[in-house]
Amino acid sequence: MTHYSILIIGAGPIGLSCGIEAQNAGISYKIIDKGTLVNSIHNFPTDMTFFSSSEKLEIGNLPFTSLSVRPTKQEGLEYYRRVAQHYKLNIGLYETFESVNRTSNLSNKTQFKIATSKEAYTCDFIINATGFYDSPVLLDIPGEKLKKVNHYFTSAHHLFKQKVAVIGASNSAIDVALEAYRKGAETTLLVRGKEISPNVKYWIKPDIEARIAENNINIYYESDVTAISDRHIIFKSRNQTIKLENDFVYAMTGYRPNFNLSEKLGIEIDSTTGYPKYNKTTMETTSPNVYLAGVVIGGMNTRQWFIENSRDHGSKIINHIKKYETKK
Repeated sequence: MTHYSILIIGAGPIGLSCGIEAQNAGISYKIIDKGTLVNSIHNFPTDMTFFSSSEKLEIGNLPFTSLSVRPTKQEGLEYYRRVAQHYKLNIGLYETFESVNRTSNLSNKTQFKIATSKEAYTCDFIINATGFYDSPVLLDIPGEKLKKVNHYFTSAHHLFKQKVAVIGASNSAIDVALEAYRKGAETTLLVRGKEISPNVKYWIKPDIEARIAENNINIYYESDVTAISDRHIIFKSRNQTIKLENDFVYAMTGYRPNFNLSEKLGIEIDSTTGYPKYNKTTMETTSPNVYLAGVVIGGMNTRQWFIENSRDHGSKIINHIKKYETKK
């Protein structure tokens, strides 16, 4: 059974950053991820561009250059792959975290026994850097499990001449609606509130407003989807029940952290907000020697944290862990 000082769960940008900080400090570590390198970015829409500029996505003091101010998905994948190769990071991909047991060694020091889908480890510290993109917020309605219903979007070519319903009012929903329309789909946007989100990217909002004004994209406000069938989508809008013919549904209703993982790690979670309890200076949680890094700290408020404003989490954590390491 291999021992590492730190096991990092999540090989996204922040998980990689934690690994770099540990490596620079001379502390043994391993990063594991149930998917590929920066798996969430890998699953982003093909033509996506980041909201942040390239320099605000940099980690490990490696420059990130892009053709435009805001890099594309492909440029992001290339950059983080280059980071992992440059630092020769210790990463186990397609390796799922399964269980953890807290024990003590002969020095009465806390240790963890970790089981993954591939190996077993012991470690002194755990960093949860899993983000939230792997856990969509479900509608919990009949028909949600049909093959035509999607919570993720990659490209729109297959939507040509199809009837497409997009559920949501934020950036991801607006992006899908516009892409579907441009690829020749009959597109309907279903919005729960009275307007599209004011947080929609400023360079996209005029576009969607113009498409709606021209009736190129249909929109229903104050909508609540109640059921989906093979050929229809049913929803209530302003006290009316509406049944539309439908071929594909994109439920862009947001994502949430993996609360099951937090439970396994012994992290206390606020039942209302989903906020985990942690020390903002050290990033250590109420479960001793267990840390959080990246957007996972935002609970259900997934719009609060990004790569650019959580890049310093790794240095905070490793600086705290170094105090333990020097006492060995």
